Amino acid sequence: MGRAYRFIVRVFWAVVLTSLAMPAASAEEALSTEGISRASDAVVGVISVAVDNASSSATLGPVRKGSGVVIGPDGLVLTIGYLILEADQVQLMTDQGRRIPARVVGYDVATGFGLVKALIPLPVPAAPMGDPAAIGDDDTLLIISGGEDAGISMARRVSQRAFSGYWEYHLDHALFTVPARMDHSGAALFNLRGELLGVGSLFVGDALGPGQPPMHGNMFVPVDLLKPILNEMLAQGRSAQSQRAWMGVNCIEIDGEVRVLRVNSPSPAEAAGLQPGDRIVRIDGQAVDTLDTLWQRLWTGGAAERDVSLDIQREGRPMQVPLHTVDRQSTLKQPLGT
Repeated sequence: MGRAYRFIVRVFWAVVLTSLAMPAASAEEALSTEGISRASDAVVGVISVAVDNASSSATLGPVRKGSGVVIGPDGLVLTIGYLILEADQVQLMTDQGRRIPARVVGYDVATGFGLVKALIPLPVPAAPMGDPAAIGDDDTLLIISGGEDAGISMARRVSQRAFSGYWEYHLDHALFTVPARMDHSGAALFNLRGELLGVGSLFVGDALGPGQPPMHGNMFVPVDLLKPILNEMLAQGRSAQSQRAWMGVNCIEIDGEVRVLRVNSPSPAEAAGLQPGDRIVRIDGQAVDTLDTLWQRLWTGGAAERDVSLDIQREGRPMQVPLHTVDRQSTLKQPLGT
């Protein structure tokens, strides 16, 4: 279905772009049509199966399906990291329905990017990377997903801002687009020149940002975050900034308070006795009132593996909780033989 679907979509876009031209299709519209075709060809499906007893299977499931985009001539594919986290097997699906075995090259905790590489020649062209900072408010963007349910749709950026995730994650800037797509995992965000701008991570309800009216949309990790760390990821499997402290908690920020939503098992937080509902007031004596401040103070406070002190409130009672953090990478299960 994928190949036929994408052919129909390309024809549709060619008609749309030509109909918008005044009075006739120009070189720019022709370039846009070519860019859309090139972008569509570069997106593949990603299917992974986690290793047995992977801790991430509790939240992500043992089998994950999403998308990726070819960024190198040797079958290097960029995707969102949670799709290939603790993966034992990875397959790439072309729009002809062909499944190609691949291996995990890197998973970067800091950015959330994942890299996989085809184990046999991948007959798919690489997508050039664009500049997310150059996106204009009125620019038409494309979201393209791959695999069995491949799809292409128009989008527009509605905000570009910092983002703090509940799972010990923070980006200084992320891209937020509308309308929302549910097949966002690893989906590729392109401009009409066929240049890759970002990789899909989340469905969100606050695309416009804090204090703005609710709006459903998607969060994309911008590719300008990949450019300075790509060589590190290829050589080491992650960037240097990903070697940082991890507690193993999911937290939520409400009205200036940070509360524990979930405790991973196993994790340093579980060993320390943290519980859902605990309010984190201070870390190492420094006040905490946002997810951003909690994560940044955790990561900048010293080595990845170290003792930290949390001041919490549990059902209104103040408590001090000593906790020994670890490097997140050391907790991830690897396939046999790696």
